[in-house]
Amino acid sequence: MAFTEDLSVFFDLQGFGVPVVHEGVTGVGILDMPSEMLADGVVLSTDYKLTVRSAVFNEFLSGDTVTVDGVSYKVRNPSLVDDGKITEVMLMRV
Repeated sequence: MAFTEDLSVFFDLQGFGVPVVHEGVTGVGILDMPSEMLADGVVLSTDYKLTVRSAVFNEFLSGDTVTVDGVSYKVRNPSLVDDGKITEVMLMRV
């Protein structure tokens, strides 16, 4: 029996999702903002990672601008996850 996955469960605004706009396409993504202490605890750095459904959004390219939950970011490094149904996009806040 084949397994059918329903990714919409993860990408809704009532759960973890936030609104995302990229090249005129509006959808929902999950924004992670893990912080890391650098330079022996003197500097705090935050990485921004956006996770979206690949079928909803056009291809992300390095240097593109994307709006996540009303905030603008620049795409640093997009990559497909496993079977390509999900894209992870490393971002830089502008």
